[in-house]
Amino acid sequence: MCVGMFIALLDIQIVSASLRDIGGGLSAGVDETAWVQTSYLIAEIVVIPLSGWLSRVFSTRWLFAASAVGFTLASLLCGVAWNIQSMIVFRALQGFLGGSMIPMVFTSAFVFFGGKQRVIAAATIGAIASIAPTLGPTLGGWITDHWSWHWLFYINLVPGLFVTLAVPMLVNIDSPDLSLLRRADYLGMLLLAVFLGCLEYTLEEGPRWNWLSDSTITATAWLSGICGVAFVMRSLTYDHPVVDLRALRDLNFALGCLFSFITGIGIFATIYLTPIFLGRVEGYSALQIGEAVFSTGVFQILTIPLYAYLAQRYDLRWILMAGLAVFALSMWDFTPITHDWGAHQLLLPQALRGAAQQLAVPPVVTLTLGGLPPARLRLASGLFNLMRNLGGAIGIAVCATILNDRTNLHFYRLAEHLNTTNESMNQWLAQSAGQFAAVGDPNGEFRALWQLTFREAQTLSYADAFLAITICFVLATVLVPLMRKVVPPPAPSADAH
Repeated sequence: MCVGMFIALLDIQIVSASLRDIGGGLSAGVDETAWVQTSYLIAEIVVIPLSGWLSRVFSTRWLFAASAVGFTLASLLCGVAWNIQSMIVFRALQGFLGGSMIPMVFTSAFVFFGGKQRVIAAATIGAIASIAPTLGPTLGGWITDHWSWHWLFYINLVPGLFVTLAVPMLVNIDSPDLSLLRRADYLGMLLLAVFLGCLEYTLEEGPRWNWLSDSTITATAWLSGICGVAFVMRSLTYDHPVVDLRALRDLNFALGCLFSFITGIGIFATIYLTPIFLGRVEGYSALQIGEAVFSTGVFQILTIPLYAYLAQRYDLRWILMAGLAVFALSMWDFTPITHDWGAHQLLLPQALRGAAQQLAVPPVVTLTLGGLPPARLRLASGLFNLMRNLGGAIGIAVCATILNDRTNLHFYRLAEHLNTTNESMNQWLAQSAGQFAAVGDPNGEFRALWQLTFREAQTLSYADAFLAITICFVLATVLVPLMRKVVPPPAPSADAH
């Protein structure tokens, strides 16, 4: 089941460093190609909160197996897509079919394991949940550089087939209950789908179209808000809601969802910021970007034994607090970023982020879901996992807006100092004028000055985005003591499954 979750999470970001190659192969523009990632995210974020109810209807075993086979077939279709329209449809199908595998792994671990085993299981799942999207750009860049973008999807075929065959043989923790179909909250499902789908579209496309100045973004924002309010009211009044919002009355669960949301911001927003900085400012290729961000995954893996040691001996709340604090420190270490930062300068902040992910994500899982009764666990797990992906979507949208707005602000501020009284600029222009005149470009030095100023303005905006993420993690760190301690239950007996 962890293999299935890994490939579903990996595919969120595996295309991020290769969108230019996919667009070139399918003769698509930048705006169209962006939908290769957006369609997957919209479909996945819609199905994740529904997975708890679906697993009760069809059972964990058969829903997971069906999701795996559907995800595998959709991956094959993505690899053979003949134009950008077919690619977008197949990516949406891939995200919808793969999304339900993610929360089922979390709930199954709490059924299979208890006591100290539960801590190790949560550490494993937490590591996979945060390392898979982190490795996406690295693996995607390497595959595209050495083979072709088609193999970004073909690599899912073997593990997908393995999961499809193995899960029905190995997983048997519940039975289907088709009677739930008769009293299902179909109106709630429709409201949830429209709410999350429009919200994800608004967040993904908003920065590109200047938010509410675009009529389509305004319409989807209003539709999302109206359906969101209606869904909350429906879920709190209906006897059998599709998502258990009442679980938010539990302080640990409410805080855990908040921490899941903030770790989603940290994981996905930094995966978004670092590759585009290296691509736009440094001019790195897809493979070079992958190699530069690879260190995060390495240090997260190296921290797994440390977490396992600490989790057996110390209160998970303090481990979580340390993880969030280290995450804040890693984001702070990104803020002195300059235009000449490359893999070597990024090593320390990325190493800290990798360690922080391992120290922060697993304790959140245990503290949030470990205190819920089994009857509420599955419905609540979908909400918990939704918050991480929603945090990533909102974090990316806010960071994209910061980059756009703050780049313009920094550019104007820098340009104010570029006048005839600036001796450094006058000397630079005098030296450059001769070089450009020699190649037949008499005004090239002014264009070069503009490019230089814009590059520095861009770099300063990345520092602003990392500072905003730092503030989020500082606030989260302060709230950790409000959580209560969760004692894992004893391990289930051998015949409990």
